Amino acid sequence: MNTYICRYCRQPSDPGAPTCPLCGAPVDIRSSVSDSGWVAQPPIRDMARLQFGQSHVQIEGTTVPTAEFTLAPEDWIYFSHHVLLWTEPHTRLANMPMKGAWNRRMAGMPLVMVEGRGPGHLALSDSHAGEVVALPMQHSQQIWVREHRFLCATGNIKYDWHPTDVWYETGQDSDDREMHYPMGQFGDTFGAHGAPGLLLLHAPGNVFIRDLQPGQTLLIQPSSLLYRDVSVRMALHLEYPRSMGFAFWRSSWSYRSIWVRLWGPGRVAVQSVYQPPEDTEVIVNHSYATTHHW
Repeated sequence: MNTYICRYCRQPSDPGAPTCPLCGAPVDIRSSVSDSGWVAQPPIRDMARLQFGQSHVQIEGTTVPTAEFTLAPEDWIYFSHHVLLWTEPHTRLANMPMKGAWNRRMAGMPLVMVEGRGPGHLALSDSHAGEVVALPMQHSQQIWVREHRFLCATGNIKYDWHPTDVWYETGQDSDDREMHYPMGQFGDTFGAHGAPGLLLLHAPGNVFIRDLQPGQTLLIQPSSLLYRDVSVRMALHLEYPRSMGFAFWRSSWSYRSIWVRLWGPGRVAVQSVYQPPEDTEVIVNHSYATTHHW
């Protein structure tokens, strides 16, 4: 049987289906590509069903989507406790043991990783408008995800987290020094082991993806990055425009822009809703960075 290669998740599937059964992307739409090469990823249609193992998940709603799971006895998923919407009483829930100290926080509150095991039903949802992004992963495939974008993953997808190594420090006096992490202090890494798995993310706004060629570079706003292949490298980038005729030292004080530079090869995805850095204090120290004065 001929197979259809989804242009979004890059996995083969049945060409006769109205949507990709692995990531939920419609197969009957024209690809929208900007002049700069960005591809708009279509949102998963309401009530689309995705298959993984002997289980499936149904995506319901379009503004704040809900992922409703039907878990087979041998399948399980894990997720952060704050996204659990409802569960059947006989669906087994337990704290997920994590390697090393688990001290991740959101808005100052600790996050707890939870396992959900079948048989049974449960539903997950984030608390803001956006899109659910499904990333089917093959054995040994890895993906890097910006922190707090994770919704859930199947049990055979291993999880780890590392510092982003993108930071800068402001403040002229030692008492006023402040550390800034424009894309978060940590990043999440997911990798499939033993069998294909499914990773779900929740992205505010719309999602756009692009493939970078070897050596090709790209500048993006730090908080807009959603995920990237682990082959894509990143570093801080500082722009210093000579605005309004001020001296160079004045430009380095407040007339600057903070970006992240990415190097290919690999796939990159960004979200349309993000918060650009707005502080104007002088930068006294920073991680490895490229710069541009103009």
